[in-house]
Amino acid sequence: MSAEIADPFAAPLSVAGEAPSCLASIEDVPVTEWEALADRALETNAFFDPAYSRAAFSLAASGGGGKALLARAGGRLVALLPVVWASAAFRLPLPVLVARQPYSPLTAPLLAADEPLAAAEALLDAGAASGARLLDLPALPLDGAAGKALLAILERRGIRPVSLEMHERAALDASQDAETYLRDAMGGKKLKELRRLRNRLDDEGAVAFALARTPDEIAAALERFLVLEASGWKGEGGTGLGQDAGDAAFVRAMAQGLGRRGAFEVLELTLDGRAIASGLVMRQGRTAFFFKIAYDEKLSRFSPGVQLTLELTRQLCADETITFADSTADAGHPMIDHIWRERLRVADMLVPLHANDPLAGGLILLLRLRRAAREQAKRIFRHFRSLREKRQ
Repeated sequence: MSAEIADPFAAPLSVAGEAPSCLASIEDVPVTEWEALADRALETNAFFDPAYSRAAFSLAASGGGGKALLARAGGRLVALLPVVWASAAFRLPLPVLVARQPYSPLTAPLLAADEPLAAAEALLDAGAASGARLLDLPALPLDGAAGKALLAILERRGIRPVSLEMHERAALDASQDAETYLRDAMGGKKLKELRRLRNRLDDEGAVAFALARTPDEIAAALERFLVLEASGWKGEGGTGLGQDAGDAAFVRAMAQGLGRRGAFEVLELTLDGRAIASGLVMRQGRTAFFFKIAYDEKLSRFSPGVQLTLELTRQLCADETITFADSTADAGHPMIDHIWRERLRVADMLVPLHANDPLAGGLILLLRLRRAAREQAKRIFRHFRSLREKRQ
């Protein structure tokens, strides 16, 4: 998922009569320009496709306030990063831009593949020109080409970024033979057990996999996904995508926008025509993103979510247009970590926008303290919840 980085001493982007970098409203970025950059980006990121970002900021419950750091050269867009001010992200009136948008577990900026370092430099210039003193990239892949380009420019400028947190999540090298990969990852005994469960499921009725790719197919499959998700633990917790009107509108608009460009699909496992497991998958370039999964918890004895993931693995490995897949899952995920064995290093990276800036240092300390306080509050909450459950 990485590409060669151009000459590290490339000149900064600037074009006579053209504003080379700026901070703009998401709605003001021309969609055709944005799509062209997303399609030719150094490192693909479907979460920063205009169909995703525009829907997320305008419709999702936690959207609003969306901006875009932009850089242009030669009449074209060469860098873009969706951001919000810290006042929207953290409810703190700080001069910090945060690359945060709803349901987005990846914050690799879009950089033109033919001039990545120059584009990265112009993007940082846009951040500095906005009045921000710090840029927060909450989910930056450390080994990706976009992250390496940013780090190269920061090193040249004598700026040292700070990682608040780093973790690894599951990923798939889809260039391999699926059956060999699964056997090596899970072991023959585990695969045999899953085949036995699949045979038992066959005894319950007609079992099939279906892939929705056209806009009409996607629309119908997405509604089935939302119902399935709401029937499980996310529904009980009120966190299903379909349980908030804004979130439901966002995912429907996003799926249709990406689907029209062949960048979204829904894989379903059905029993007698009824979806019992469903996965939402996005595509950009040669990368797939396993966005969401839901399954019928009443049939968990058959491991429908695992069965769906095995089939997705086989389909991605058989697809010559895909070489890599990001699980987008949390670190240490109990299911996908045992199937997809590659790991993507992701960091919450704080980037000072000026060298030797004492204010940036103070902001970093404040955000460290904020994170520590939030983690302590979560530990206390989990402790009291555990005590309450033991008393019941």
